[in-house]
Amino acid sequence: MIRLLVAILAFVINVLYRNRPYPRFYVLETVARVPYFSYLSVLHLYETLGWWRKADWLKVHFAESWNELHHLLIMEELGGNNVWFDRFLSRHAALVYYWIITLIYLVHPRAAYHFMELVEQHAYKSYDAFLNSHEAELKAQPATDVAIRYYQDGDLYMFDEFQTAQVPAERRPQMNTLYDVFVAIRDDEMEHVKTMQACQKPEARETFKSPHTVAQTS
Repeated sequence: MIRLLVAILAFVINVLYRNRPYPRFYVLETVARVPYFSYLSVLHLYETLGWWRKADWLKVHFAESWNELHHLLIMEELGGNNVWFDRFLSRHAALVYYWIITLIYLVHPRAAYHFMELVEQHAYKSYDAFLNSHEAELKAQPATDVAIRYYQDGDLYMFDEFQTAQVPAERRPQMNTLYDVFVAIRDDEMEHVKTMQACQKPEARETFKSPHTVAQTS
């Protein structure tokens, strides 16, 4: 079922947006951030009912959603949401996927994390292919304002929090051109893949920690 859901999403995006990269990435980012909302919703439910409280899981998943939000803002700045149909499709698809992933997470958390691992892998490959085919064009354009504020000038605590395979402050992208922006987004997607893999480990429930928590205790 997980692979089917991802395949449907990838098929729709690949067919409808073959020659429209910014709307394609806008739709992808709108849907891709939704599972993190699902995880947070269920984790808050568990905490409210007194079943399970894990602050680190909440921190990391919120940081992931915060990162995906800025990917989305960048695509909006590039005009990816200019067409009404693209906004309609992405938002309704996101609504459907929210409830599907919420139900899966309630029943089988590892399956829900595997879903997001596959989505993030698809996103990484999509951005990598775009970078390879549009390198010269992207290097001739300046970085977007949103990207500069998020990756370079802002408070990078939340940027570090979703990268569980990285030491905090180890990765600091430079924002000189639009090419740099898409390199940073592509690399973010791979960090999401690594974090989703970490969440699926059998011992994760007892050992999973956010990067800053690990740094403080090491």
